[in-house]
Amino acid sequence: MRTDVLGVGFDNLTLEEAVAEGAALVEAGGFHYAVTPNPEFLLAARRNEPFRRVLLNAHLVLPDGIGVVYSAKILGRPLRGKVPGIDFAQGLAAWMAGHGRRLFLLGAKPGVAERAAANLAAAYPGLTVCGAHDGYFQDDGPVVEAIRASAADVVFVCLGAPKQELWMAEHGPATGASLMIGLGGALDVFAGVVERAPEGFQRLGLEWLYRLMKEPRRIGRMAKLPLVLFQAAGARLSGRGNQA
Repeated sequence: MRTDVLGVGFDNLTLEEAVAEGAALVEAGGFHYAVTPNPEFLLAARRNEPFRRVLLNAHLVLPDGIGVVYSAKILGRPLRGKVPGIDFAQGLAAWMAGHGRRLFLLGAKPGVAERAAANLAAAYPGLTVCGAHDGYFQDDGPVVEAIRASAADVVFVCLGAPKQELWMAEHGPATGASLMIGLGGALDVFAGVVERAPEGFQRLGLEWLYRLMKEPRRIGRMAKLPLVLFQAAGARLSGRGNQA
């Protein structure tokens, strides 16, 4: 039973449990995809029904961001904590390194995925990064074929929302991969192009503040955090909120 937060159902898992569930999906065979909604996703899903459906149909839905956790608490349906997509990806990469699984990286600007691949391979000895492709493509077919030819077990899909979620749902089964994960800008972090917030900010749930300090132009996006909280409070007061 998932926990509904403003119309999107979340798996109520710790980070360790999420990694274990991701590993189980890889081992199960067949195709699966995981999503990591943050407050922006929640707002977009309320306006975009196809996007919301793709989120609802995901095999694993993880709360990426303290705003989702606070919203769930306001609604009276507390989650056990946030599960940042990048932490989930790192945990799964560590598991893959020890189990002979193959990883493909898709997204970001040209050259970034290759740098991320080198860094991940160095960070997780034994990890096989079997391919990489930037996110600047017009034709889906060659990308699907490249992933299939690589025999990837897992694909980190970093095309930005909602494109990455819609892409995984539509094209994932044809790639032969067992698990795709929508991870937004994670490849930029893995490549060292973008610096992640220090651990202190992460522990306090203030990664958004660190990013805002580094990139003041993100103020418009950050303004969506209180908007989600206001919507959660309104739903709680009115007795609404179960929209899935």
